[in-house]
Amino acid sequence: MPSARHAFAALLASAFVLAAQPALAWKASEQVKTYGISGQTAPQLYASIGENGPVISGERRAIAHTTFKLTWGRDYRERADGSCVIAANNPRLIITYTLPKPREKLPQAVAARWQRFYDGLAAHERVHGQHIIEMVQAIQDVSVGLSAPADPGCHKVRAELQTHLKRLSDEQRARGRDFDRVEMGDGGNVHQLVLGLLTGG
Repeated sequence: MPSARHAFAALLASAFVLAAQPALAWKASEQVKTYGISGQTAPQLYASIGENGPVISGERRAIAHTTFKLTWGRDYRERADGSCVIAANNPRLIITYTLPKPREKLPQAVAARWQRFYDGLAAHERVHGQHIIEMVQAIQDVSVGLSAPADPGCHKVRAELQTHLKRLSDEQRARGRDFDRVEMGDGGNVHQLVLGLLTGG
């Protein structure tokens, strides 16, 4: 989630292309939401991003943001020997990308710079989306077949699952922070995207 405080950056969207991923038995739903910004010049647009971007903590705003809603359809089965196993764990994942959108038509030269910026920004957020998808797949992998002996009511296996959920969630968040640190650092992709928007470079 690029912070609006970082006033630099540029790179073609192709630099963000993800490596081919193995096919999944489930599919995430992805949607884009936009927030309006004003301006007819690149500096005006960027200033408006700083004023209108999504709030991510306290008063801190971001240029763009990726969130998700995740629910599960779990099949807990109590066995004749008293154990419990998770026979199935099917995810329903909705990923939402929040991106800026000018309210008015832009001058041609500014519009071209804006499109490059937007495409690169969207690609950056899709990497966050891929991180989320990989986390969900890891949760499914570790949970299906998870079992606990002497577990009437499946309380033990539920508790064990929670430890895996926390670990994988923490790993995904750390991965996202590390990715943003590189992307928004000096010379990083987002750093270059903003620089390209503001200077046309």
